[in-house]
Amino acid sequence: MRCSSPRVSLPHLLAALLAAGSAGGTLAASELDHNRFKWHDAGGNLHYSDALPPEAAKLGYEVVSPQGIVIKRVERAKTAEELAASKAELAKAKAERDQVDEHARADARMLSGYPTEADLKRSQQQKLEMLNQQIVAAQISLRSQEQTLADLLGRAADAERANKALPDPEARQLAAMRKQVDDQRLAVERRQYERDTALSQFEGETTRYRELKAKLVEPHQQ
Repeated sequence: MRCSSPRVSLPHLLAALLAAGSAGGTLAASELDHNRFKWHDAGGNLHYSDALPPEAAKLGYEVVSPQGIVIKRVERAKTAEELAASKAELAKAKAERDQVDEHARADARMLSGYPTEADLKRSQQQKLEMLNQQIVAAQISLRSQEQTLADLLGRAADAERANKALPDPEARQLAAMRKQVDDQRLAVERRQYERDTALSQFEGETTRYRELKAKLVEPHQQ
C-alpha cells in the first residue's frame, strides 16, 4: 500500500516562502537597526563599533544612526592644562560681565541720585570740603607733634652739652615721638593723595554724567 505525502497547494507554498523571506529580512534588518559609534584612532584611522571602546571615549566620537546620520558628537577629553585654561577663560569672562553690570548699576545710581548736574557738583563739593578738613586736621596734629619732638630734641641736646646721658624715660619718649611724627607725616600725605584722587574722579564722574544725560535726551530729539 503506497503512502502519499500531504499535498500542498501552490498558494500555500508561496505564502510560506514569503513568510520565511520576510522573517529573514526582519532578522537582518534588526541586526543593523541600531546606532553605532564612529571614531578615529590616534593614527587617524576611521572605525565603526557597536560598543564604545576606551580609546574612542578618550579621543572623541560620534553616534550615528543606521542611515549614517550623526545623532550626537562627543569631543575628546581635555587635558589638565586645557581644563585650567578653560576655567580661567570662564572666570575672566564672568569678571568682565560683572564689571559691565556694576558700571550699569553705578550709572543708574548716579542718574537717580543726582537729577541735575548742579546736584552732582554740590555733592562733589561737599566731599571735597570734607577731605580738605581732614587734611587740615592732620596737619594741625602734625605740627603739634613736631613741636613736642623739637622740645624733646632740645632736652637731649642740653643733656649732651652737659655730658649727661638722657634719662631712659625721656629717651624712650623721644624714640616714640619720632615714630609718631613720621607716621603723621605719612597720614597727611595719604589725605592729600585721597583729595587729588577724588578731584580726578570728580572730573570723570562729571563727564560720564553728561554722557548719560545726553543719551536720555537723544530719543526725544529723533
